[in-house]
Amino acid sequence: MTVNCKGNLIDFKNPKIMGVLNSTPDSFYDGGKYMNPEASIAQVAKMINDGATFIDVGAYSSRPGAAHVSLTEELRRIVPIVEVLLKEFPSILLSIDTFRAQVAKECIEAGASLINDISAASLDKNMMQTVAELKVPYIMMHMKGTPQQMQHHTNYEHLLNDVLYYFSEKISKAHAHGINDVIIDPGFGFSKTLEQNYELMQKLDLFKITEKPILVGISRKSMIYKLLKTDAKNALNGTSVLHTIALLKGAHILRVHDVKEAAECIEIVAQTELTNNSF
Repeated sequence: MTVNCKGNLIDFKNPKIMGVLNSTPDSFYDGGKYMNPEASIAQVAKMINDGATFIDVGAYSSRPGAAHVSLTEELRRIVPIVEVLLKEFPSILLSIDTFRAQVAKECIEAGASLINDISAASLDKNMMQTVAELKVPYIMMHMKGTPQQMQHHTNYEHLLNDVLYYFSEKISKAHAHGINDVIIDPGFGFSKTLEQNYELMQKLDLFKITEKPILVGISRKSMIYKLLKTDAKNALNGTSVLHTIALLKGAHILRVHDVKEAAECIEIVAQTELTNNSF
């Protein structure tokens, strides 16, 4: 299972890490920390050194209840960061976390490598055509509604069947546009209750039926800290536990704030599987 990023064939035989870089003042965990170039460069250097294959840059917070950001403001925040990072790290594989086709276009033209769309083109009808024309991999996430009101849309006839049907439709549409490199993200924390998040995690291995790489984004999310009655700052241990479970159930990409710890999860799971196969 592979995707082509800027001429680099990324093989998911071994799981990969996507480090999170939020260029927003209001992200749920690290809002405001990496909005200036110096801080962004330092953080990206650390994430690469710790083992990140991708860096995911976002300028529109998608946490529940986050404020709406205009297209102009999103571009103002994200394009300069993309340019700075590509100048400092020319071979970096930058993922752009956006649901807007115009943002995707300008960032890819500035040198980014793939698009991470929380809406799977539900919020911008031009997104799939734009991604197809840009010829980059496309991460499509499951979400209902918008970031502002998604938590009012948690009713499902059958959670797993509904999410799988959503992906079957979206993948078919992507292929029809000529997008071959598709990655799916079940959307933990988006349009789902705490119990629904854990049901999806329990059945994550069933998403292999899509025959697409599976991205899991659970780092320090409320499904961890609400269950443990703590906060995002103290949710690293819970994150590592869930990362381990996700890897055992077939996750190909971990989208994380803490790259070093995620890399350790991958190494331990790989050694465990290697030992099992030796018997």
